Amino acid sequence: MSKSVNGISILVPCYNEQGAIAATVEAVHAAMRDTGDFAYEVIVIDDGSTDQSAEMINASQCRLIRLPVNRGYGAALKTGARQATHDLLAIIDADGTYPADRLVDMARELGEAEMIVGARVGVGVEVPLARRPAKWTLTALAKYLTDTPIPDLNSGLRVVRRDLWRCYERYLPDGFSLTTTITLAALTNGHEVKYKPIEYRRRVGRSKIRPIRDTIEFVKLILRTVLYFDPMKIFVPLSLLLFAAGAMIGVGSLIVSKWFGLGQFMDVTTVVLFLSGMQMLAIGALADLITKRIG
Repeated sequence: MSKSVNGISILVPCYNEQGAIAATVEAVHAAMRDTGDFAYEVIVIDDGSTDQSAEMINASQCRLIRLPVNRGYGAALKTGARQATHDLLAIIDADGTYPADRLVDMARELGEAEMIVGARVGVGVEVPLARRPAKWTLTALAKYLTDTPIPDLNSGLRVVRRDLWRCYERYLPDGFSLTTTITLAALTNGHEVKYKPIEYRRRVGRSKIRPIRDTIEFVKLILRTVLYFDPMKIFVPLSLLLFAAGAMIGVGSLIVSKWFGLGQFMDVTTVVLFLSGMQMLAIGALADLITKRIG
């Protein structure tokens, strides 16, 4: 790390992970305690667990924050971040899927960047087959909207500078999409984001991901986030699409009228499409102006 930092706060959100939380906390300590590179703290946020997760945690190994009700993955992380004391924030899931021993390397390799993400593209990646098509589609959409290669959009293992977190904290949702949101916010605003290949293991316990509902929510989130930070990326292609459709229908109508003498029966449609394209372009320009002023 080239920028001076006073240490790293490792946030572990936990909801009904009694089978893995103790091993996860121990793995984090094993990775961090012998490095001597920087001070660290482990903050476990028990998000209203209804099992024995909190009882499985060794309070001498971490700072335990217990939320009275389940508020969501993002809400738990934001709660922990507000109580963190160090310049770097690290995130790792409590289910045993992410390799805690890569935290040290990621923190060291952060350099001048503002976030480094553990990309699940390494050897031994255990992404369930049913989730791969949705993951690929969402990543492809995000790459187009951000004009940036994104090896992993929503990895739950990352190190973030506290300043970057604070900059976008008010936009971060309470649900699983927090990691996606901060990735898109950083990329659409020109922050440097690095990626480090990691393995991804089969989780301990039952997944809390709801494939269809969460995929729809992720698509909405990507569109909403890019609309907020770079609306022209969406409105310009839409306006061009309407212009092209209007031109094609207009030319087709002209050809039909010349060949069959039927009159230009699609005149109104052509005009409506061109006007709609102009409106989309105007709305996009206005939205872009508003976001730039807010930013």
